[in-house]
Amino acid sequence: MSDIWWSLPLTLLVFFCARWLATKVKLTLFNPLLISVAAIIPLLLLLQMPYARYFQGSAILNQLLQPAVVALALPLYEQLHQIRARWKSIIGVCFIGSMTAMISGTAIALWMGATPQIAATIMPKSVTTPIAMAVSATLGGIPAISAICVLIAGVLGAVFGHMVLNLFKIRSKSSRGLAIGNASHALGTARSSEVDYQEGAWSSLALVLCGIITSLLAPFLFPLLLRLWQ
Repeated sequence: MSDIWWSLPLTLLVFFCARWLATKVKLTLFNPLLISVAAIIPLLLLLQMPYARYFQGSAILNQLLQPAVVALALPLYEQLHQIRARWKSIIGVCFIGSMTAMISGTAIALWMGATPQIAATIMPKSVTTPIAMAVSATLGGIPAISAICVLIAGVLGAVFGHMVLNLFKIRSKSSRGLAIGNASHALGTARSSEVDYQEGAWSSLALVLCGIITSLLAPFLFPLLLRLWQ
């Protein structure tokens, strides 16, 4: 059997059950994606099913990732009047956020003894998966591992991002959205959209701008960081 016909229905069933559970249990740790991963991985291990075979049956979900990112342009368009009025500060915030994410991730990886290939893999961790994988491949990293790093960053942001913002008493919807979009891309944006529609729009804006900034600057920044480290 070249693929698993039941993997797509299983994935959808687990995810919608996780969403239902998240609506009943009002805790940020009960993130639907996190619950789904925690449920599907043990099941695959129990069945001794290679991930590659499971993926074949649900590959359409992965193919829908890029259109889903493009769909985030709708709330972005609806906030266009605010963006025009504050475009300088928005670009500044996204530029600083992107640079911080790239430099901190790469520097920590090199400091802990990672090879340049692993450092290149980690560098684009704070942008959405399609962009991160493309940037990683350009830098000589491992795109598949970059996707995992993106997933981890997204889940952490979606679960703990609003807790941190509340801790520092950040109430502005634009500030909260830009912060989440900077740090945890599409997963954080999805969570922001659930919390507040306008916050989700600002988060989607940060997601797009940080993706552009990272893809443009990473090929120049990474060799510079390597030279400085050596």
